Amino acid sequence: MSSDLKIFSGGANLQLATQICETLGLGLSRLAVSRFSNDNLFVQIRENVREKDVFVVQPFTAPVGDTIMELFIIMDALRSASARRITAVIPYFSYARSDKKDAPRISITGRLMADLIRTAGADRVLTMDLHSDAVHGFFSIPVDHLTAIPYFVEHFRERLDLDNAVVVATDAGGAKRAGRLAQRLHLPMAIIDKRRVADTEVVQGLVVGEVKGRDAIIFEDEISTGGTLAASVKTLAAAGVKSIHVGATHGVLCGPAVNRLVDSPIESVAVTDTVHVPREKQADKIHTLSVAPLFAEAIRRIHTGESVGALFD
Repeated sequence: MSSDLKIFSGGANLQLATQICETLGLGLSRLAVSRFSNDNLFVQIRENVREKDVFVVQPFTAPVGDTIMELFIIMDALRSASARRITAVIPYFSYARSDKKDAPRISITGRLMADLIRTAGADRVLTMDLHSDAVHGFFSIPVDHLTAIPYFVEHFRERLDLDNAVVVATDAGGAKRAGRLAQRLHLPMAIIDKRRVADTEVVQGLVVGEVKGRDAIIFEDEISTGGTLAASVKTLAAAGVKSIHVGATHGVLCGPAVNRLVDSPIESVAVTDTVHVPREKQADKIHTLSVAPLFAEAIRRIHTGESVGALFD
């Protein structure tokens, strides 16, 4: 691999960044992050990056404000150190959920984040499975938008008998996402009618599609508190499904999520490592799929000027 390529990581997911580097045969580039006595972050790049092609890995995970600020300061330091190009690698872009003005006097924060990422020094962005495809258009710099769907296709083909399966979208907004998985698995799809009444509370109604007696595969972009999944399980059980399995790219798993999954009739849950899942959030029914090889190949292609889109042809 070219010596002009440098990969740095913030503190949000060092494990993923390290695996990306190992796949590429590189060492993780060195930086130091500390705090002043007033809690301000301090970042120092510990190697030469002048005229280098630099990638910074940092998903937007809790504490989100700190991880975002750390990314901004790292990129600004790299720009000051004369890096030739800076790519913000954001495996999980949490503010993609804020993509529209659906209440009075609120910020479309996804657009604000896109502007701030560019201002902080990013020349391009590499991310995965945005909550809304519209967020891609918020950026005025190039964005490479990866998907983990091929990993879930392989996972479900290996673990399930798909002859009697159906892919389920938990609301109309996720139908396009679930439809992509259903198409790759050559399966029918069903959609649950959902109304969100609060951040952690949803109300569901009818199921559109045939699920009775079938093995349901719920497919989401992320699992946060697990509130939507809990409601979906009740809805599908009432509709007579045979079994329930779950796939979600981003295993945020905050609050009561793990307990909800473990205590539910869900037979298996698959997430990727875009978000680091600590030991206390791991459980037998939760399987983690590593997307480090895909990010590594995308980084290699960006560095060499090859097509990233060709990865999914």
